[in-house]
Amino acid sequence: MENAVFKVSSVLLLLALVTTLPTKEDWDIYSFHINSTVTSRYATTVITSRVANRMDESKEIEFHVRIPKNAFISKFRMFIDGQLYDGAVKAKEQAQQEYTQAVSSGQSAGMVSSVGRTLEEFKTSVNVAPHKKVTFELTYEELLKRRIGKYELQIHARPMQPVKDFKVDVYIHEKAGISFIKVQGGLSTKDLANAITKTHADKEAWVHFYPTEDQQKTCDSCGEQGMNGDLVVVYDVNRNASFGDIKQSSDGYFVHHFAPSNLARISKNVVFIIDQSGSMHGRKIQQTRTALLQILSELAEDDYFGLITFDSEIFHWKRELVQASQENLGSAKEFVKSINDRGATDINLAVLEGSRMLNAHPREGSASILILLTDGDPTSGVTNLGRIKSNVKEAIAGKFPLYCLGFGYDVDFEFLKTMSLQNDGVARRIYDDSDADIQLRGFYVEVATPLLTDVTMIYLGGTNLTQTNFSQYYDGSEIVVAGQITDNNVETFIPQVVAISRNSKVTFSETNRTEIVPDDHIQRVWAYLTVKQLLEKELQLSGPEKDKVKEEALELSLKYSFVTPLTSMVVTKPQGESTDVLHKPKEGGTDRVEQSSGRVSAGSFGGGGYGRGGSHSFRKTSSITRGQRPMLHLPMRPGAAGHINQHGQRRLYDALVVMQSVPAAAHPPTALHPGADIDYDMVEYSSPDLILPSFVPSTATPTTTATAPPSHRFLMKAENQSIPLCFDVTGNVRLKLLHSPSRELFVNGELDSVADGGFTKIVIHVKPDLYIDIDVNEIIVRDGQTLTHHTGEEQITAGSVTVIKRNKEVDVATGDIRIVILLHERHGEKFLWPVLRRHPSDNKAEGILALKPAVYEEVQTPPFRLQINGQEVDVGRSDAVDYSIARAPKRGCWLVSADAALQRPLHDFIV
Repeated sequence: MENAVFKVSSVLLLLALVTTLPTKEDWDIYSFHINSTVTSRYATTVITSRVANRMDESKEIEFHVRIPKNAFISKFRMFIDGQLYDGAVKAKEQAQQEYTQAVSSGQSAGMVSSVGRTLEEFKTSVNVAPHKKVTFELTYEELLKRRIGKYELQIHARPMQPVKDFKVDVYIHEKAGISFIKVQGGLSTKDLANAITKTHADKEAWVHFYPTEDQQKTCDSCGEQGMNGDLVVVYDVNRNASFGDIKQSSDGYFVHHFAPSNLARISKNVVFIIDQSGSMHGRKIQQTRTALLQILSELAEDDYFGLITFDSEIFHWKRELVQASQENLGSAKEFVKSINDRGATDINLAVLEGSRMLNAHPREGSASILILLTDGDPTSGVTNLGRIKSNVKEAIAGKFPLYCLGFGYDVDFEFLKTMSLQNDGVARRIYDDSDADIQLRGFYVEVATPLLTDVTMIYLGGTNLTQTNFSQYYDGSEIVVAGQITDNNVETFIPQVVAISRNSKVTFSETNRTEIVPDDHIQRVWAYLTVKQLLEKELQLSGPEKDKVKEEALELSLKYSFVTPLTSMVVTKPQGESTDVLHKPKEGGTDRVEQSSGRVSAGSFGGGGYGRGGSHSFRKTSSITRGQRPMLHLPMRPGAAGHINQHGQRRLYDALVVMQSVPAAAHPPTALHPGADIDYDMVEYSSPDLILPSFVPSTATPTTTATAPPSHRFLMKAENQSIPLCFDVTGNVRLKLLHSPSRELFVNGELDSVADGGFTKIVIHVKPDLYIDIDVNEIIVRDGQTLTHHTGEEQITAGSVTVIKRNKEVDVATGDIRIVILLHERHGEKFLWPVLRRHPSDNKAEGILALKPAVYEEVQTPPFRLQINGQEVDVGRSDAVDYSIARAPKRGCWLVSADAALQRPLHDFIV
């Protein structure tokens, strides 16, 4: 097996991973090269893997690559027995049609899926004849971003075997000159340090990493399975000219990098808005307190600041901004130490109050900043996401940026991202991990030192410009603008930057003529930036304007062969093999990395790869008090607010269902008003685009429920609403979970007859003669006439299906579909929870896992009535414990009949 991850973070995020599962006697990766060229912060990376089939029979050889989420794949090809097979980038709809035709016979699919903080994974495979070789070559491109005064190139190598010809080559060329370059990371220690050569010559730098097979066993985390660690290249460029540097291509495109450093800092007005709702319980709230204490210590004395915490109410440290004096900072720190989790989540009220505080404290010559930290959806006060965004935009009125930090995977990241973009800010996910406090402080450091406000980039004689207006410029960052010079006439091209520095207007003008470069490099920088910004703009629009922007982004993506959320790459193969389609997942990435032993083995689990798992986000839905019954979650359709992302900027998984179980006698719903305080349990990672079961404990006595059949509750998420619907299914029936006739795939689940339980068995049927039975003790595979039993942690391959069994998870992948089955235990009883982690791309599947989100409006309160898809129904409030994730949080829902929620008879889902 070979894994290699090449990752460039900050402004140079260059990351790739090749994964295979060979033994030397079967097939072997005998050469693996990563070659990255960085010119003017634009990185083009080529990953080349050469694999030999050592067997006397044909073998299916897999190629996995992890690349930066901000990168666009622009080329993929394979060389097999002297024949070249090129991938082609096409509009997603067209590519999907070709894919649908290809998979009608059960063929597999290439895919990209988010697998961590900064990664996406591409996977494809091809059959290789006996004793033949295949070469895989993937190219991706990325404009690197400067953060905190540096660019970082991080290479993570984990090939899981020593590779005879393993090379990483990095070439960096910067017109301004490279101010410093250094190599860090675990792979730069011990004997591996001798495998690194670094050369720096003014405007150019080279780094080579050529470890021998023996050296690949000698780092701290290395061994017989090869390297497992990081190599980090850190560099920055000279900042001699305040105006920065401009490069022009011979065909009239230009790119301008602007990052002045010799400026006086501007004092700031900053308000921190901190979510203290119940879901922040435990480590989250502790890490938030730790980060805030450190941040307060770093405020300058001429800064002014405010602190707000919120749940269903808001709590001020002080109602107005105050100066960051030692006395005030000491008082604020005591306030921070007292922050405790409780209650619901009223984001609207909190952000409007923070905006009021900044608007009430205008200071000439200062920069105002609003920072929101939350870990979930609005569940109190105004909960309509569109209305919240409108309210916030009106309150801020373009006067200062809003930065939204989404803590963990239960947060609706797209909602935060859109709200930030609408108010000149950015959204950043804070990963729920041991270093969350460092992540929080790291973001603050990026915006801690404003140097300019109201920055306007002016290019007389320029056209087709990328973004030219920026609310603030921070020390250690960089502004990049690209465009075309009208008629390619450099004599009439006059660039200029106008901004505010403290109390005065400043103007930066070019002193040197624009450098002309001969290749199309600058044009591709312009295309990359333009597509990125169009995709962000599309998030903020609706109707015909949205369609127009989307069409522009699609046209450019196709012209420059970028795999974006609007396009796919069709991977062609030799005659008779499947046609794979490569999709790009949506940023906001709701996937995280599952930790593993680091060994690529049958027991390893990964989201399309091995050794590292893909995690998925699960939006936080609150639970209101302690209740009787369970629920089921469905993420939004594409284009809906609050949806979860997975397959492209505008694509997400249509349904997340959470099943729970409770004795049928425990029915009465808790009549709570929507704004009631909520008692949250700690939330952990889970998947947004899947179907998951959940359980709610009964409040009835054992004597009233002993003979009653169990009732399993499902929760259905709703479009543009933060409170989902829920309904009950009674008895140990067999449910249709996922049926995809075009793929000849059928997944059914049998509910158990135990209170507090879930599924006792899940059966997967692929094509006529392949069955996979999964229960709490073993996996049984019946492939034609062959029957095998599996009880340990291992990887199982049967036909087009791959099953990876771990301690408490079973990962099932076939084509573009991925299901994770979680094993839980309660009161000594074990049960299964199915989770759809990757939805079928043709949207033609049926079953509980393929349900679309509900559309409802509240028409009467109380007693409560909802209008669901045009039909009025009586509802009640209930809550449940969600077993779709490791630690089960409480969830609140509107309890309705199954037929009303499904908009069709329940028996349609019973098999």
